[in-house]
Amino acid sequence: MEKPFRAIAATVVPEARHLDEARWAALENIVEQALLLRPPPVRRQLAVFLTVLQWLPVFRFGRPFTRLDPGRRARVLAAVQDAPLPLLRRGFWGLKTLILMGYYA
Repeated sequence: MEKPFRAIAATVVPEARHLDEARWAALENIVEQALLLRPPPVRRQLAVFLTVLQWLPVFRFGRPFTRLDPGRRARVLAAVQDAPLPLLRRGFWGLKTLILMGYYA
């Protein structure tokens, strides 16, 4: 089963779908190093947010995020990005920033 972080990253940066295992490991390492500079509560919040993103689509599509097709994944992330709850929007933008940093670094 695909990891939720990789599924989200490949939705945010579609070109990431073509990364080999070594490049995925490098991207994840960059993100992990950045997270080590953050306090433990922030790291826990990110872990919880990834879990929420994994299971949120079950209510609409009957499947977790990693089992959705790319179009539905994009719709889920667009809905979270534009959610009326600021906490969801901030969480998404923080995660997106980490993904972009890992991909382009």
